[in-house]
Amino acid sequence: AVVSTQSTGIYNFVSKKARNAYLMKKNPRKIAWTVLYRRKMKKGTEQDVAKKRARKTTKFQRSIQGATLENILAKRNQKPEVRKAQREQVIRSQKEKIKAKKEAKSSNKKKTDTKAVRAAQKKINKANTKSKPGRTGVMM
Repeated sequence: AVVSTQSTGIYNFVSKKARNAYLMKKNPRKIAWTVLYRRKMKKGTEQDVAKKRARKTTKFQRSIQGATLENILAKRNQKPEVRKAQREQVIRSQKEKIKAKKEAKSSNKKKTDTKAVRAAQKKINKANTKSKPGRTGVMM
């Protein structure tokens, strides 16, 4: 049985029953004998096929670049007092390094900034100022 409609084209139906249901604009999902109804109501599907089970997610710990997993776990299991003491020790050592650098810098400055060097520079400056011509006789 063939039905042609102007807008949608030509339909080939299996039987006169199917054609008449289409022409009466029946919803095939509500008609018990149609394939669409059977799919919707899950009729005739095999019961043996069980639903796929989702795998349970498992926690996985990896080492970070520059620190192995053992190091990370050891740090995590440390007591807070121990961790605090380590932090303070590191801070103290950093401060000592900075202090040592400052002292070295200041000692270098003292070596170069002696009184003799300063006196020599003063003499040079005085000689330079004397050789410059003055602004005598300039009228404003």
